[in-house]
Amino acid sequence: MIMNPRMHNPPHPGEFISGVYLEPNGISVRVLAEKLGVAPSTLNRVLNGNSRVRPEMALRLSKAIGRSPESWLAMQSARDLRLARQHVDLQGVRKLNLPAA
Repeated sequence: MIMNPRMHNPPHPGEFISGVYLEPNGISVRVLAEKLGVAPSTLNRVLNGNSRVRPEMALRLSKAIGRSPESWLAMQSARDLRLARQHVDLQGVRKLNLPAA
C-alpha cells in the first residue's frame, strides 16, 4: 500500500499494521508486542487508534516489521493532518505579508 499524504482517508498506522501484517499472517498482538519490547496494552492502544505512533514506537516498528521509521511517522502525520483539516476552523487566520527574499 502506497501512502499518499493527500489521500482522502489515510489509515491510522494501527489499522495498517493489523490489516497488512497481523491478520493476514495470523500474528497476535501479544507476539508482536513481545517482538517490539512493549506491553500488549501499549501496542493495543496503537492498533485501536487510541495512541499515536511516536518516534520511539516508529523505531521499534521499523526494526520488528520493516519500513523506515520515517514512513511510520509519515503515516501518522497524514492521519493527524486529515483529522485536523476536519476540525480546525481557519476562518480567523490571515496571511502574513512578508517582503520578497
